[in-house]
Amino acid sequence: MSMKVLVTGAKGQLGMDLMKELQRQGLEGIGVDVEEMDVTDAEACRRVISQAGIDAVIHCAAYTAVDAAEDQVELCRKINADGTRNVADACREAGVKLMYISTDYVFDGEGTRPWEPDDARAPLNVYGQTKYEGELAIEELLEDYFIVRIAWVFGVAGKNFIKTMLRLGKEKGAVSVVMDQVGSPTYTYDLARLLTDMIQTEHYGRYHATNEGECSWYEFACEIFRQAGMDEVKVTPVTSEMFAAKAKRPANSRMNREKLAEKGFEPLPAWQDALGRFLKAIGY
Repeated sequence: MSMKVLVTGAKGQLGMDLMKELQRQGLEGIGVDVEEMDVTDAEACRRVISQAGIDAVIHCAAYTAVDAAEDQVELCRKINADGTRNVADACREAGVKLMYISTDYVFDGEGTRPWEPDDARAPLNVYGQTKYEGELAIEELLEDYFIVRIAWVFGVAGKNFIKTMLRLGKEKGAVSVVMDQVGSPTYTYDLARLLTDMIQTEHYGRYHATNEGECSWYEFACEIFRQAGMDEVKVTPVTSEMFAAKAKRPANSRMNREKLAEKGFEPLPAWQDALGRFLKAIGY
């Protein structure tokens, strides 16, 4: 029996890769974006989720403009917290599985040890806070759920750090990149495979899903130019203080992924390997 999965935020970089992966694995994917199901509309969520004849929802839709969120608090909360509550409520009523895509930003970024899935959450910015509130809504409304935290995401379909670096490298020949934030880059293509594998199981709980390995943004940039054959680009390491970003970023976004293997899921490949495949996919 083939599973039928509804993907919210289907036009985003992860949503698009998920739709392709569901098809690749022989599952039926129904992609919705704000036009088909506005998550801030509880009635619309209930109607779509109850009538779609689905087995599961992978909830990717989110307000993700981290700096803009500091000024657009209400809108960000309406989508990330209230919207997630609406989706969870509709899933509960319809009796379908829910997977919520969350973020490393639910943590305060202190220290250097990798974050465990069940660590205490203490977000530093509005975006992180509203994603945390989304997690709380799911934990309150549902007994069984997947909360999968991802970080430093890049995909062929969307805007991301790699594309920005390549563009700036070409235009300016030099970039300044922060060296005091450490995390794990994550390729949506790899992530989509894992999430599709996961949604077909009953191994509920909180997970961290990023590509293997870790680096600073500065090290990430250096590797991007190295693999893209753009060694002439000058990369200068700077501290976060030198960058006037509206929202505070976590310094430590290292994520412990051991639970994936413990539950029988195949870990994602090393981030350097993922970067190489991504560059090839966008024609480098």
